[in-house]
Amino acid sequence: MSPTPETNPAKRGFGRYAVALIPLAVFAVIAGTAAKMLYDQDVHGKDISEIPSALIGTKAPTLNLPPLEGANLPALTDSAIKGKLTLVNVFASWCIPCREEHPILKELAKDSRLNVVAINYKDKNENALRFLGELGNPFAAIGVDPKGQAAIDWGVYGIPESYLVAPDGTILYKRVGPFDDISLKEGLLPAMAKALNQPAS
Repeated sequence: MSPTPETNPAKRGFGRYAVALIPLAVFAVIAGTAAKMLYDQDVHGKDISEIPSALIGTKAPTLNLPPLEGANLPALTDSAIKGKLTLVNVFASWCIPCREEHPILKELAKDSRLNVVAINYKDKNENALRFLGELGNPFAAIGVDPKGQAAIDWGVYGIPESYLVAPDGTILYKRVGPFDDISLKEGLLPAMAKALNQPAS
């Protein structure tokens, strides 16, 4: 029987180096992606909060959420948005950015072309009612999502998030984070105008 040849020490050393370089390579890819996003935001004015969603262009997930008790509003079900251009907003009373965008939602709710509804995410009933009592209620319907299952179905990254849904139930636009003047002008309003076959204002 021939003796087993010893492994080349140089090859063993190269293998160790290759394994050690894997985490560095992964970090470099992540860092490069983050740098590109920041560059696009600073140089090209791209809004990195406009995160693409796999749901855009597809039918919205089924809605069958119970109402927010005490709000005197309908539950959030498919019938609450069927046949209407609808903005579905995901909010919670403990969400500070939700408070920041609330005045904008109140203004949007004044637009008769738009149906504004909400998913109340992992919130306490009394806190949600207090939130709406303090800031006003722009929503035509509210569904409570205490365990976050509906948010998972809708692909929520973090609240607030908003989805523009066509009258036929197709998701047209997604906003991650609170609305501001720029996101309205460059995101939501053009998407609304396109859905309504009107020029953007």
